[in-house]
Amino acid sequence: MRSRVVGLALITATFAVALFGIPLAIGLAEFAVSEEHSSLQRLAGFAARSVQSDMAHDRVPRALPDGPSDAAVALYDADGALLLGAGPSEGDAAVDYVLGGRTGLPPADDLVVAVPVSGLHDIVGVVRATAPSSQVYASVMPIWLGMAALAAVVLVSTWLLARRLALRLSRPLDRLVDDADRLGDGDFGIRPKRSGIAETDRVSGALSRTACRLDDLLARERAFSAEASHQLRTPLTGLRLRLESALDAAEPMTRPQIEYGLGSIDRLERTIDELLALARERQTTSAPADLPRLFSEFDDEWRPRLTRDGRSFSSLLPGSLPEPDASSAAVRQILGVLLDNALLHGAGDVSISAREVGENAIAIDVGDQGPGVPSSALTNRDVGRGMGLPLARRLAESEGGRLTVGTTSSPVTLLLPSRSRAGSAEGSEDPSAPPAMRSTGRPGH
Repeated sequence: MRSRVVGLALITATFAVALFGIPLAIGLAEFAVSEEHSSLQRLAGFAARSVQSDMAHDRVPRALPDGPSDAAVALYDADGALLLGAGPSEGDAAVDYVLGGRTGLPPADDLVVAVPVSGLHDIVGVVRATAPSSQVYASVMPIWLGMAALAAVVLVSTWLLARRLALRLSRPLDRLVDDADRLGDGDFGIRPKRSGIAETDRVSGALSRTACRLDDLLARERAFSAEASHQLRTPLTGLRLRLESALDAAEPMTRPQIEYGLGSIDRLERTIDELLALARERQTTSAPADLPRLFSEFDDEWRPRLTRDGRSFSSLLPGSLPEPDASSAAVRQILGVLLDNALLHGAGDVSISAREVGENAIAIDVGDQGPGVPSSALTNRDVGRGMGLPLARRLAESEGGRLTVGTTSSPVTLLLPSRSRAGSAEGSEDPSAPPAMRSTGRPGH
């Protein structure tokens, strides 16, 4: 690229110099010849006037006026014979042209001038003045050399400026190539510097924004994978324990045990499908949450597990509760995280209940009699109690809701927008809604 820019600049400069310089040099030479011709014309005319009186009375003048050192002046009689001065012994074409009575000068040589010397009635002589053309061009040569030197200065300056411009244009492109290579190698921390060139700055900005989006996407994917593994680990652990218990038992597996194992496998497959769908889609396309059905599924799944540990499970769902404006997959995973934390890290009885919050939101409380969940568990995966809560928080926010924890022994509450709110808003925000329940546009997970 650099060589092409420099070469194009030099070609353009050479063309411009030639376009203006060559006609100027030719015009300068023609002007010098014209000036020399005019000078010879004046010299010959002055000489003709100075000898006119003698020639009219048939006298040969004693001398001719002095002219420039490079000019030769000669006087010829009416027969074309040299009388005085420096010139050919016989008149040349210019002298014959004047003696023939024709006006003007022959076009043969622009640096020879012949002027008639007039008597009383006719031409009695001719004054011829001449100068070497080489002398004229020699006087123009310094100017031509100066023009050539100026043209060389212009071309060298153009080369230097073009080289500097090419370096300025190529450096941002070289940095973009390096940044693109780093981006391809997995380095998303590139921050291209502004070069002052609008086009390359736009490309740099687009590349930087792409790197940020990729970095954020991968970070969210890694976090989601780490947190989702907890969701998959729990049903696998339960299934493993059931199978190990049946393996250690003396009697063969009963039909209820097999059905329970198959049910666990079905729940595990559903969990995997829902997690993959939630991870890949910016806006979930699963059916809206059916709370009565979800509560029934939770009762069938969690009541036996808690009963085996000597704990009870209760659920409360009002009949007049509006439908939540959230996907079934997201709500199932969020409540699954909360119930799993209550089972593994809580104590005593576990309860799940739903209630309406104003006209625009639904609250689902999951509580137990344990020490409670610290608020830091919603954002920190390293907290012992609350594994999976960061995932649940992000899923809640992606559905336009919010996950909150209270003080010690307080339930964890999932706030979700209701269908009545979605239907009445029609693209506008309800100022009376809680801050976290206002539309979030369901950002990607």
